[in-house]
Amino acid sequence: MQRIIEALFDGQIIPWERRADVTAEHRAVNKKIEDEKRYFMEKMSLDDCKRFQKLESLYETAVHCEDVDLYAHGFTLGTLLMLEVLEKKESLLNG
Repeated sequence: MQRIIEALFDGQIIPWERRADVTAEHRAVNKKIEDEKRYFMEKMSLDDCKRFQKLESLYETAVHCEDVDLYAHGFTLGTLLMLEVLEKKESLLNG
């Protein structure tokens, strides 16, 4: 079995490419969002549709920024946890 550090180095694990499993609930919510978006876009003028699409793009950018921050925070917490475990290991081995 390959160690995780080796798998990360070899590119077998690429954390930023991992996507969460899409559940039936998630698909249903996404369908409702698309249906509502389609409904409103059919009622809008061409200019309003373009503004709406730009707004949607801004939301996607904001969510991406938040996801990056959350990932970095989680990675930092995981690293700090690992450091604490390694400190405990040293004290156990050096007794």
